[in-house]
Amino acid sequence: MIECMSDGFLPISKADMEKNGIKQLDFVLVTGDAYVDHPSFAHAIISRYLVAHGYSVGIIAQPAWKTSGDFKRLGRPRLGFLISAGNMDSMVNLYSVTKHRRAKDLYSPGGKAGKRPARSTIVYTKRIREAYGDIPVIIGGIEASLRRFAHYDYWDNEVKPSILMESGADLLVYGMGERPIIEIAEALDGGLAARDITYVEGTSYPAPTLERVYEYKELPSFKQVCADKKVYAQAFMMEMRERETALVQEYGNGFIVQNIPSKPLNQKELDFVYSLPYMRAAHPMYEKPIPALDEVKFSITATRGCIGACAFCALYYHQGKNVAWRSMESVVAEAKQFTQDTEFKGYIHDVGGPTANFYGVKCTNPRGRCTVRRCLTPEKCRYLKENQAEYVRLLRKVRTVDGVKKVFIRSGIRYDYALLDKSGEFVRELAAHHVSGQLKLAPEHVSPDVLKLMGKPEIEKYQRFCQKFTAASQRARKKQYVLPYFMSSHPGCTMTDAVRLAEFIRDTGFMPEQAQDFYPTPGTLATCMYYTGINPETGKKIYVPRSAEEKSMQRALIQYKNPKNREIVKKALRKAERDDLIGNGKKKLVRD
Repeated sequence: MIECMSDGFLPISKADMEKNGIKQLDFVLVTGDAYVDHPSFAHAIISRYLVAHGYSVGIIAQPAWKTSGDFKRLGRPRLGFLISAGNMDSMVNLYSVTKHRRAKDLYSPGGKAGKRPARSTIVYTKRIREAYGDIPVIIGGIEASLRRFAHYDYWDNEVKPSILMESGADLLVYGMGERPIIEIAEALDGGLAARDITYVEGTSYPAPTLERVYEYKELPSFKQVCADKKVYAQAFMMEMRERETALVQEYGNGFIVQNIPSKPLNQKELDFVYSLPYMRAAHPMYEKPIPALDEVKFSITATRGCIGACAFCALYYHQGKNVAWRSMESVVAEAKQFTQDTEFKGYIHDVGGPTANFYGVKCTNPRGRCTVRRCLTPEKCRYLKENQAEYVRLLRKVRTVDGVKKVFIRSGIRYDYALLDKSGEFVRELAAHHVSGQLKLAPEHVSPDVLKLMGKPEIEKYQRFCQKFTAASQRARKKQYVLPYFMSSHPGCTMTDAVRLAEFIRDTGFMPEQAQDFYPTPGTLATCMYYTGINPETGKKIYVPRSAEEKSMQRALIQYKNPKNREIVKKALRKAERDDLIGNGKKKLVRD
């Protein structure tokens, strides 16, 4: 096994390589994030996993990208370059939903913006090609994963080709990359050319012809999806649902081939990933802290994958629908590791994953997990086995670790799933031990039509959960409340729907501090709806709020009490023909 540097971090310079006796690295990993060696950062997991399998890896974090010079910092790697834009899509990191540049980058030292380029994966690949020519380049991470086929780009308002075509990379690893990256490393180490690594599950690659692709389904071509929105929607559903056969898409000068998804890690393998010797800190070269690390440094990832399948979320397309979870022994061992850190104050910020209370959930479908229907909406699938008792047992074990004062749950609770626990044990434990003042939940909307398009449960289930949580908090003699999050301008949301949400907020007496405007990012069902004006699951047309004015109206209605929103709320109400809500009185939203 390759040893780490004497300070515990992987090499970031030639001097580091010399200290460790490394003449040439096997891989160089380039990331758009600051170098943080913590399992909440993808570059840390992939690099540590490769090292654990005997490969040497160096890190180039946030390189100067306007020339190729910084990409030569560690020399030419023996096997190839690995590229990730970072934990976030670089365009989402750089731009708000209104397409304005963000003032901060939480994944950079001191939160300073400007440390990464737009479309980082493409830029990094081109600079490496300038520096080293045809060296193998493998791209991955959320940015690449969600752009493996032709996709709608919100920022340029056009359909763009696969990121493999735009970047010129050799391979794309989609989804969770541990399994594929080791297979790729072994193939390259065995002398196989990158262009011949066409068999690895969980990867996509460019191909001049389909002569070597034996079983596949062909998507509509790039030209076809650009020309017809109905065809785009049909192609998107094929991409979302097909998990048993390779998919190909023609580009005129070649094809993009996607192999079937990689199998999720089993529990033993997942435990191994989180047992690796992470430093759990930012590299000491940084003088200022990395804000994104603060929230997660003492958090535990217990699960991967999500059965929620919310239309506006890319987790299903990226991590998949299969939920994998770590053993209790593995999670408890990580909690005990926290207590040895001098910065640990006894508070674990989270024990969860994409959705915390999916720990232990199982699908009992004898044919395997389906890809057509959602597991929880409109009603629970009969093959879904609820198992929140297992999560309760885990939480009890973690909070009894010596040195742990409090265990919070901050990665999200799916409240309709929580209601399936007939014993009520999970909600009681949650209220008594794992919330401090407020519990953040995301009902997102109240309109049945909008919620259906979102893939979210009806609002009545949210209200039932709130009642149970309030009662449990009272029994625990704690003053706690639910902080709801709502989304404006989701595809299908009319002004009438937006007003209905404002009335719900009025009637509950709780005014949200912030409103989330729908952000059309690649790889989501809702983004397909936004671009095409079609619900791809049914083929029917839907209303889509697109103009800046209407989007600002819907957002303002969520915060109708804010004096700054008074005039735009009035305008929205008049557009919805709801003048009855303008004036004086408890049921009015805004004064005339």
